[in-house]
Amino acid sequence: MARSGLVPDLDHFHRWLGEQRRISQMEVRSLPLDHLDGWRTDPDTGNIRHVSGKFYSVEGLDARVTAGPVERWQQPIINQPEVGILGILVKEFDGVLHCLMQAKIEPGNCNGLQLSPTVQATRSNYTRVHGGASVPYLDYFRDTAGHRVLADVRQSEQGSWFHRKRNRNMVVQVTGEVELLAGFCWLTLGQVHQLLALDDLVNMDVRTVLSCVPFAGVNLLRAFGPDLTAFTSSLIRSYGVEADAVHSTSEVLSWITDVRTRRESDAERIALRDVQGWNRDDKKIAHDSGLFFRVIGVGVTATGRETRAWAQPMIEPCGEGVVAFLAKQMNGVLHLLVHAKAEPGYVDVVELAPTVQCTPPNYDAIPGGARPPFLAEVLAARPHQVRFEAVHSEEGGRFFHARNRYSVIEVEGDVDAGHPDYRWLTLTQLASLVQHSHYVNVQARSLIACLHALSA
Repeated sequence: MARSGLVPDLDHFHRWLGEQRRISQMEVRSLPLDHLDGWRTDPDTGNIRHVSGKFYSVEGLDARVTAGPVERWQQPIINQPEVGILGILVKEFDGVLHCLMQAKIEPGNCNGLQLSPTVQATRSNYTRVHGGASVPYLDYFRDTAGHRVLADVRQSEQGSWFHRKRNRNMVVQVTGEVELLAGFCWLTLGQVHQLLALDDLVNMDVRTVLSCVPFAGVNLLRAFGPDLTAFTSSLIRSYGVEADAVHSTSEVLSWITDVRTRRESDAERIALRDVQGWNRDDKKIAHDSGLFFRVIGVGVTATGRETRAWAQPMIEPCGEGVVAFLAKQMNGVLHLLVHAKAEPGYVDVVELAPTVQCTPPNYDAIPGGARPPFLAEVLAARPHQVRFEAVHSEEGGRFFHARNRYSVIEVEGDVDAGHPDYRWLTLTQLASLVQHSHYVNVQARSLIACLHALSA
């Protein structure tokens, strides 16, 4: 993965990004939920919907999940049934693969501008329900004839905040001339991976698309050369198709099926006004405990977007989350401790998640035994164990200042994975599952992209 290309080094990229920040302006202000232009609260249900009937709605959810710390609860949730497109256009320049990236400003980003895919658009956006400009480069992903499709799979998003949300994750390779528009730049795959080490720079949509890029292979260790640390060597071996895994692929698939079968889960959409344990005033919808998240309203004015002004409801989490894989070398191959995690918005009961995925203060409001397994090990990790750490933002178009601290923590000795919902998997096993829908959740996919960066 080359680190130099059309943009010779990251100093040049940061100067370009600084210029994009200068010319990209966005103002986000708080608005009452009942005064969002283009949105209305249904008088019968309390649901918040766009007047077009498109985009998304905020509704209520009655969730029941057996064998969990809390078996039944109610909450607001975003219902966005349409499938959007997240796509990265790639092209070789002088034999080096480059990715066409966009500097895009989103109302929920804590720092406004972040690196996004070539295309990042809901169906309502690219069919121009908003009446704004067309989405640049969209045709490469809607009509792939004559191009090489490297990845194309529908993936889920946050199952605790979205009801069965999916986006089409695509990587399309082109050979012809591509006009470089303002706000876009070509970066090598290695450069994008390097940027994953920086806080709040590479957005969630880039991370999930990058995780879908095939990364397994034969004799990978030889291709990376001899000067590797023991950890990096074990990481590269973990991508190899010949990796010596603790569990066979058939055993992993059987385990996932078993968890989905014995874990009873039901999530019924209900009227937002009927959600228990939550209260609504003119500014927000919040849990009685003050924890978890809030539904807020914002008004936005921006340059460089398809529309220059709009209003919308958003989810604002209460605190920074922790997302971590415990990693362990077994027979010289790096394994990750994966959690088959149930969330109410998933299509098929559970998806594979990182070892720990939570916002720790939220557990102050639920039974003491509910704290996630292995959270103590993650929070107590020593500096030499932390192989990767960065704070990354979640989807800034729906979530306001949603940030998680992503980390990969290497452990030694006995780490009890006897819990029936946890297994040690190699990266090649996870990478093969990412090629299919509804197996690996968005937080785990983000960390897979970060692990790609470590191998670089």
